[in-house]
Amino acid sequence: MLIRRAPRFTSNEITDRKVYLSRREWMIGAAALTLLPGECGAATPQGEPLGATRNDGLSLKEPPTKFEAATTYNNFYEFGVNKDDPARLAHTLKPRPWTVQVDGLVHKPKTFDVDELSRLFPLEERVYALRCVEGWSMVIPWIGFPLASLLKRVEPTGQAKYVEFTTLLDPKQFPGQRASLFGFALDWPYTEGLRLDEALHPLTLLTVGMYGQVLSNQNGAPIRVVVPWKYGFKSAKSIVRIRLTSNEPPTAWNKAAPREYGFYSNVNPAVDHPRWSQATERRIGEFRRRSTLPFNGYGDQVRHLYAGMDLKKYY
Repeated sequence: MLIRRAPRFTSNEITDRKVYLSRREWMIGAAALTLLPGECGAATPQGEPLGATRNDGLSLKEPPTKFEAATTYNNFYEFGVNKDDPARLAHTLKPRPWTVQVDGLVHKPKTFDVDELSRLFPLEERVYALRCVEGWSMVIPWIGFPLASLLKRVEPTGQAKYVEFTTLLDPKQFPGQRASLFGFALDWPYTEGLRLDEALHPLTLLTVGMYGQVLSNQNGAPIRVVVPWKYGFKSAKSIVRIRLTSNEPPTAWNKAAPREYGFYSNVNPAVDHPRWSQATERRIGEFRRRSTLPFNGYGDQVRHLYAGMDLKKYY
């Protein structure tokens, strides 16, 4: 019986060792690109490309969290309480057509189409850290424009002191709005708020994209706010209304659990959550925990907003 030997490989045909060792990451990325929304849960397709100018002055120098992690490990309770629920169920959200009503104590109230907003204001890419109250954090290259740009266009009146954000109320698109969470029900729609000077701060970003593409459903499409020195739940997602008020607006988590979630919710390692410490955090993709920084590391930029305030009382 004649046995044929396989032909010898030349050196330039041998797979590079680095490529071989990174094959698992490549397979995960390939899966994320090929699966459709709702298939196999965690995998997430890439969105439409979205161009923006990088704002290095307001960006962290740390490497971003991997896209796969940032789009499959999320808090978005309108979809459910588990971290993989948003990616698994986000196909139910229809982010177009979409409008945002801006009203309240303003001289020029207006309802904007979300795509109109992206044309009105130059888009920037900023790398921000976002820390969640449960003790984990991510570094994400967000794409958006300063909330201040929008607020100045509608011209707040002298009575405006606060800004309230309201998320879409639609249980057909948001299955989590049909169920109780952690044994109690949030008062839907989800609402959040900022003091007007916080909302006008240059770091506060109205966000329409991330990682060079249109914002994914599970990360708050089509438009959300990102307030990087506060815990993540302050950064309201899928916004349909921005209202300026004279009084501090009631917010979803503060109404549900006032002992645990204050209005300000600045990242403060000296103020523990009643059920866990806030002194350390785990950056997604890292094994070791790191010390939590006051104001999530943005203290130099925002500390002056709270001069004279007792930040343990106003937590």
